[in-house]
Parts: sequence; C-alpha cells; structure tokens
Amino acid sequence: MPSDAEERNGSADPGAIVLHHSAAKASLVSEAMPGRIVLGADTIVSVESEVLGKPADRRDALRMLSILSGRWHEVFGGVTILGGAFPVSFCEVSRVRFRDLPRSEMEAYVDTGEPADKAGAYGIQGYGSVLVDRIEGCFFNVMGLPLARTVEQLRKLAGARGVES
Repeated sequence: MPSDAEERNGSADPGAIVLHHSAAKASLVSEAMPGRIVLGADTIVSVESEVLGKPADRRDALRMLSILSGRWHEVFGGVTILGGAFPVSFCEVSRVRFRDLPRSEMEAYVDTGEPADKAGAYGIQGYGSVLVDRIEGCFFNVMGLPLARTVEQLRKLAGARGVES
C-alpha cells in the first residue's frame, strides 16, 4: 500500500532525511493497517553535500544529470519496519559513478520519462543503467530498497514473532 507521506528535505544530512521519510511513510500505512508488519522506504542521491531528490521538471532532471556526469555520488536508502516489538530503522549507502555524459544523451534519457519520479533523476534498473560507469555497495539500494539488509531485518522480526523464515 503506497503512502501519501509528504517528502521534505529539511535536514542537511541525507541519512537523516531518508530515515525521516521512511518512518513517515511506514507510520501512515501502519495507522491504516494496525497489527500488520509495514515497511517504509525512501531513497535520495547526494553529491558533494547537495541532496538530489526527485526532479521537479525536465529542466531540473537535466540539471541533476549534469551535476552527476563524470562524478561519484552517494545513494542513501532509508528503511523503517513497523509492527514488531519495536521499530527498526536503518540507512544503507552505496556509491555510484556516472560516465561523462554528452548533453544529447542526457536529453534523450530525460525524454524517455524515466527520470521523472527517481531520486537524482535516474533509474539504474532501466535505461539509466547505461549512464553508470561503476557502483560500490548494494545495487538494490540504488534501485530503491537495500534488499539484503531488509531481508535480514525481516527474518529477525519473523524469528521474534515465532515464525520460520
């Protein structure tokens, strides 16, 4: 169930931002589904202390891609799990390096529409994969959910509830 939690970047700390957003999303859904295990997640991109969320429009997407071109950046994935004995929240960080991108390639990519709802204006799981030169850390975190760590936390929660994982 998607949440309608508003995403605001009031903090300068990318890790704090994604943890706040993931907790807000999980809380909203948890209120609508009491007694259930609920997972909230959020992703943002940060390059040299600048936080890049979802682009506002085509021009903003091109601006973000220009900033990322030929550089390393960090992808912060925040996850909050509610419904256990206590809430679980964590932040995963992956590093990604883009190739040097010609303006024409950035424009063609933005024209696919893929960047519109993606942090940093790219989706590594789609056409945006060709923009990437290198990745360090969890690929799935860059996609939007740090899968291995999330599964580990869900298994712990299942064990605490007496459920075999």
